[in-house]
Amino acid sequence: MTATTVLTARALLLDMDGTLVNSDAVVERVWRRWAERHGLDGDEVMKVVHGRQGYASMALLLPSRPMEQNHADNARMLAEETADVEGVVAVPGAGEFLGALRGLPHALVTSADVALSTARMAAAGLPMPETRVTAESVGASKPDPEGFLKGAAELGVAPADCVVFEDSGAGISAGRAAGMRVVGVGPRAGIHRPDVVVRDLTQVRVDAVDGVIRLHVEGVG
Repeated sequence: MTATTVLTARALLLDMDGTLVNSDAVVERVWRRWAERHGLDGDEVMKVVHGRQGYASMALLLPSRPMEQNHADNARMLAEETADVEGVVAVPGAGEFLGALRGLPHALVTSADVALSTARMAAAGLPMPETRVTAESVGASKPDPEGFLKGAAELGVAPADCVVFEDSGAGISAGRAAGMRVVGVGPRAGIHRPDVVVRDLTQVRVDAVDGVIRLHVEGVG
């Protein structure tokens, strides 16, 4: 069952992986190799890594390892992921959705760094938003709300007037902690109780009047 919900906002803050770009194939390849190197169960690792910066996932998975090792390992992982775009595609409806946001306040807020976000958006054939908050821009990974709060500040919009689009538990928690409403995208989102869940971005229609963005969301019941 579906029901249409209308949300109003002054700005939208958009996660990348799982929300605009389907990069699951690469994430699976890279993180399962990492799990094997460290003697960890790949399925358990995959439950943790979505939405977080790599070093933060590693800190949860290897709690006794010094953080400087996690940061060094994360840098190698980012390079590996940036070089591997096989299977990276746009989430259905993402191109049309971003096209509808042209000229409206919106930002990419991603746990990827500049190089990785540039590579994946290009591989998916999607335009890069003018405002982008990446791993280099923040001191704390999602589920910390810093990235979303920074995105709102850069757009000059109050957090309560923003709507976040996210797929992961860490990202949904970050949006909620920032005081924002959250549209969950895709199969991972529903169990984390965002305000509304969509299968993909074909279920979102955008219009705007007098600076107010109206989202017509066909949520999954």
